[in-house]
Amino acid sequence: MALPGSDNKGPCYWCFRALKWIPVLFIVTIVVWSYYAYVIQLCLLTVEDIPRKVLYLIFYHVFFFTFCWSYWQTIFTEIGRVPTKYKIPEADYEAYLNHNDSFETQNTILETFARRLPITNITVSGGVRFCEKCRIVKPDRAHHCSVCGVCVLKMDHHCPWINNCVSFTNYKFFVLFLGYALLYCAYVSLTSLPYFISFWRGDLQGMGRFHILFLFFVAIMFGVSLLSLFGYHCYLVCENRTTLEAFRPPNFRDIGTDKYGFHVGRYRNFQEVFGDDPKTWFLPLSTSLGDGIEYPVHSRHQQGSYHSMDNTQNSVGDGLTFPQRQMDEDQEGLLHEQSYEDECHYYA
Repeated sequence: MALPGSDNKGPCYWCFRALKWIPVLFIVTIVVWSYYAYVIQLCLLTVEDIPRKVLYLIFYHVFFFTFCWSYWQTIFTEIGRVPTKYKIPEADYEAYLNHNDSFETQNTILETFARRLPITNITVSGGVRFCEKCRIVKPDRAHHCSVCGVCVLKMDHHCPWINNCVSFTNYKFFVLFLGYALLYCAYVSLTSLPYFISFWRGDLQGMGRFHILFLFFVAIMFGVSLLSLFGYHCYLVCENRTTLEAFRPPNFRDIGTDKYGFHVGRYRNFQEVFGDDPKTWFLPLSTSLGDGIEYPVHSRHQQGSYHSMDNTQNSVGDGLTFPQRQMDEDQEGLLHEQSYEDECHYYA
């Protein structure tokens, strides 16, 4: 993962890089302790009924494995980086810097270069989205991450708990991580509840009872926080938005800001993240549709792009282009639940 100033790898760089792993190590420590508390202290030493013990262990390891797998994928999947074709030539960049007192001239330089690129989003002021640090014209939904030090495709946010950006390449893994972590906490809290009650009644003896006590409280605490976060990201998936887009809707050429600009129907929104094969929806495997560069948009935004993308092909995350299809709102039902009159009022 790139870091600001990573070219000069002095002591400060390595210290900063090590400190960024502290939240991840904290989560890993909690998970390892929870495994010991549940498997050893609860199942092996406390649960006396053999069939119940076996069932507890089997289902626990299913939740534990899927949770750890998705967490691993979320952490170690490389962030989506902007292709080099979006980087403006050195001569254009020099001309851009020489006209830093004129927004119109700078934007004309960027417009000329961007005509070769499939972008539909623009800045609030109506200019081309350009990152001066990376010297690139930003693809749709891409943003610069100050922590990673690079522009990231479909950036959602930078998460310290995974020491990585949540972006196009690992968003599916992140949502699965939240979901499986929630299931893990729910399972642990529900199966340890009877023994937690026994602790308060004084029926549970030994030092292991304190592990069970804290295991129950930790599972409830993390479960409550995960419930709201997982629910919010399920909503974002259904609406085809990122966290950044939820706070600031994207601005489309000739249309303006529209928080529903990438909304192509809830089922297809879901498919963009989880793929079109139901057998792999809930496995931490790379099945997201597209290449992170181009996205299906509503038909009213089609004319706002620099060039037609009618000839683009489908992709299953293999670097090919995912089509920005012309959506038929009457036959496909891909519009959000809003009447034509409401849309007129929205853009008035």
